[in-house]
Amino acid sequence: MLAMEIYKPYSNQDKVPYVEGIRAGFPSPAEDFTEPTLDLNRYVIKNPASTFYARISGSSMEGADIHDGDIAVIDKSIEPSDGSIAVCLIDGEFTLKRIKVEKDKVWLMPANPQFSPILITEENHFIVWGIVTFIIKQMR
Repeated sequence: MLAMEIYKPYSNQDKVPYVEGIRAGFPSPAEDFTEPTLDLNRYVIKNPASTFYARISGSSMEGADIHDGDIAVIDKSIEPSDGSIAVCLIDGEFTLKRIKVEKDKVWLMPANPQFSPILITEENHFIVWGIVTFIIKQMR
């Protein structure tokens, strides 16, 4: 059996090690192994005052590789546009869908054929709560 060395992160919870240059191609020796830290918030959040995290529940966006349990980074300052994946409030309930804009219609489109698109009408109380900028997922 091949012995593997397991990387153990620092115990300081404020600083998480960051290694740059890990290749997804052929393995190569690390040229210059350094351990600066990476603040994930600085990487995924451009507008801190208008950004929040939310855990996704459900399977309607699986075709967009957004799964139950993933964490979305949502920015409320971004203007919604055709094709944006957005957290929307419709008739008092939150949903995560892709926005589809036609001439005089707005649709909320699931990314799973088991769910139906939602046509937004004048009768709906509808708000785009924020636009998804990143998805954080657990790989195993």
